[in-house]
Amino acid sequence: MKKNIGSVLALYPMPLTVIGSEGEDGKINWMLAGHVGIIGHDKIMVSMHKAHFSNRGIRANKILSVNLVDENLLPAADYVGSVSALKVDKSSVFAWHRGNNGAPVIEKAPLSMVCRVVDNYETETFDNFICTIESTLVAEDALTPQGKIDYGRLKPVLFEMPTYSYLKTGEVIGKCLDFAKEYKNKEEK
Repeated sequence: MKKNIGSVLALYPMPLTVIGSEGEDGKINWMLAGHVGIIGHDKIMVSMHKAHFSNRGIRANKILSVNLVDENLLPAADYVGSVSALKVDKSSVFAWHRGNNGAPVIEKAPLSMVCRVVDNYETETFDNFICTIESTLVAEDALTPQGKIDYGRLKPVLFEMPTYSYLKTGEVIGKCLDFAKEYKNKEEK
């Protein structure tokens, strides 16, 4: 039996990310974001409450970076998520460089996506930046010998909204489509 708990956003946990942007004044800013998602094979969406200082610069410059957080980066990432750029200069929290489109990228992030904003789907309280990924930068030790991302080695921190908790990624439980074969074989017997 299932219980109806109302209209609850229940697609957690998800990877914890730090968004890198440049303000209208040219100052670099970092913001923790818990709402980043895939909207196709060629686009992602970064959803940010309109009250955030970062939104103004992203709307003006149309560039940002999405930096995955691992355990080593977590203390600094948690810090930038706890203070407002309206009150604290967060530009020097991370060592960074500019990505190929000028967006600030965190040097020690295990994976960074350099993005260009192509649209903004606005709701009453959120900017939902639709972005194309112009480049993806990955720590070499988080790549397979074939050059693919190995999330088991990358170990991104996950964010779970209802309890505001950070989780570790777990072990691999199987390969996609292997369970379907197992199910099909079981059904055929």
